Amino acid sequence: MTAFPAPDGTLLAHHTAGDGPPLVCLPGGPMHPAAYLGDLGGLTAHRRLTALDPRGTGASEVPADPASYRCDRLVADVEALRRHLGVDRVDVLGHSAGANLAVRYAERHPDRVDRLVLVTPSTFGVGVDVPGPLRARTARLREGEPWFPEAYAALEDVAAGRATAASWEAMAPFMYARWDEAARAHRALGTPWRGTEAAAAYGADGAFDPPATRAALAAFDRPVLLVAGELDLNSPPEAVTSYAALFPDARLAVLPGVSHFPWVDDPRGFASAVAGFLGRDPRDGRKQDATAA
Repeated sequence: MTAFPAPDGTLLAHHTAGDGPPLVCLPGGPMHPAAYLGDLGGLTAHRRLTALDPRGTGASEVPADPASYRCDRLVADVEALRRHLGVDRVDVLGHSAGANLAVRYAERHPDRVDRLVLVTPSTFGVGVDVPGPLRARTARLREGEPWFPEAYAALEDVAAGRATAASWEAMAPFMYARWDEAARAHRALGTPWRGTEAAAAYGADGAFDPPATRAALAAFDRPVLLVAGELDLNSPPEAVTSYAALFPDARLAVLPGVSHFPWVDDPRGFASAVAGFLGRDPRDGRKQDATAA
């Protein structure tokens, strides 16, 4: 773990593993520490993962100003990390809600991003809608599993505005291809950070400006990879496909039999897709679609 100061003086932590050029990893949650990312399915064999604990989480300090948890304000923390690493450009990976921060960083600092990887991304920050029927259709792909009736009932409660903390917990099995002990242990890594002040402030008024972000992404000429899971009702492949269309040079990888945490469900397939993209010649400007087996 290494600490560095944010512009407001808050000490932030990042964790490094692997060899090669740095890949800055922004966790989701929102506002979960980076521990749940692990080694991203063995991606450390290909790149030096530089995983940020967002302010107020993990080994990073709690800021004096709680409003600084807002997503758009966290862009300055990512830029401070790049400066701390001493590189002109970085490859950036954002998972889930962390993708919102990744694209806001690319929006404000396009000249500092070499390649961008968005893993099962939240689409909120770019205004891509995920209709309820699409989530329900994706959820029903799991209909034969023993936990499905309770989880689907919880999903219906969420869609109807009747959600409770128990509803969200009941839906947890949807987030993994296999709801086994390994999935439960991985889920527990985020438990202390759910419902915190930081998570609530992340999406506060002013955090997102979808029209401005979409306009910036339309002009973003660096290579982008979007990774979707076939079973992910949080970021269904159809929604991630629409997200990919916002970029001039995007590759889409839909991993079969995978849900919201693809490096947990299919470590080899995930690492292969991301490592292959990061090794792609950036002069190859063709927009591509791919389904990884």
